[in-house]
Amino acid sequence: MPVLAPLVAVLLAYLVGSLSFAVVVSRLMGLSDPRTYGSKNPGATNVLRSGNKVAAVLTLLLDAFKGWLPVWCIAQWGSAWGLGGGTLAAVGLAAFLGHLFPVFFRFRGGKGVATAAGVLLAFEPWLGLAVIASWILIAVFFRYSSLAAIVAAVFAPLYYWFGDGVAWTVQAPVGLAVAVMSLLLLWRHMGNIQRLLAGQESKIGSKKSGAGR
Repeated sequence: MPVLAPLVAVLLAYLVGSLSFAVVVSRLMGLSDPRTYGSKNPGATNVLRSGNKVAAVLTLLLDAFKGWLPVWCIAQWGSAWGLGGGTLAAVGLAAFLGHLFPVFFRFRGGKGVATAAGVLLAFEPWLGLAVIASWILIAVFFRYSSLAAIVAAVFAPLYYWFGDGVAWTVQAPVGLAVAVMSLLLLWRHMGNIQRLLAGQESKIGSKKSGAGR
């Protein structure tokens, strides 16, 4: 079992990450499938376009929680199974990839902002808080969720590496996982970047036709 433990941990993290709470919460609350309106992205920002703030908040918290939980479990109990920093990083990345490519939803997932935040909080709480603060700052001043996510993604690896010896000790596998997640976040936001440059991006809270039911 110790030999298989890292693979089992990564697989379980991916399966947890594959739970698309935007879809689950919307179904339970009688809302339209978020993949059918707005940006068609199964995430909290698009759920907010339905006009239901409670559903959006629940989606945000649950998507973050599913990123945080697998990493936290490894940090707490992984050593008993011989699981170190490499597995910790792989589990965080697996949970994030589960959100992007969920096996339960035909591999059509969200952009991963909330899940990435949860993973970062589990890696290093102060790192997660710094990235979330960056997101909030940009979102409040510019009202673009996508722009806030892009800025946070760019700064996340920088925060991690420059925090070495100040707030935490850098682990190379974790640093690599943070960098990969940031690159994937930027890739998932390429359409948003194009719309931002064209002045066509929707602001936070804007509704799209067909969002409600």
